[in-house]
Amino acid sequence: MSFLELVSRRRSIRQYTEQPVETVKRDAILQAALMSPSSKRLNPWQFVVVENRDVIRRMAGCKTYGSQMLLQAPLAIVVTADASLTDTWQCDASIAAYNMLLAAEDLGLGACWVHVYQRENSEQMIRELCNIPDHLNILCIVSVGYKNEQRRAYQLDKLQYDKIHYEQY
Repeated sequence: MSFLELVSRRRSIRQYTEQPVETVKRDAILQAALMSPSSKRLNPWQFVVVENRDVIRRMAGCKTYGSQMLLQAPLAIVVTADASLTDTWQCDASIAAYNMLLAAEDLGLGACWVHVYQRENSEQMIRELCNIPDHLNILCIVSVGYKNEQRRAYQLDKLQYDKIHYEQY
């Protein structure tokens, strides 16, 4: 599959089967994150891998909306970063999270970004559940699992081409 096919197929998956994610696939997703570009190659990100179903289910309550897919996810990866290393920590951590989303799709898995940073009291709850040190900011959680829903690939003729501007706005 080409990269553009991969990007067009990657969709946010919020329903998962109970099948656990194999260690080799989990590790490949984490390797994709570790290969992510970062400003000045400072690599401010840190990842917390959670496979304990009870902890993941408790993580699902970190927000009123947008975190419930964690109830079914067999794997959750908390994406954090050290803001003291660089002011681009959010960008760097976002790129790493997106690499995970692409890797999951490439491996036949589904995944979804759960935004945590500055959402309700999410950061504090996740920090306590996963024993994350105070010097790390929590950007998001990536839920991962085998898809229990099918979503169509993006249709090229339906993309918002009006958002593209050439030479000037």
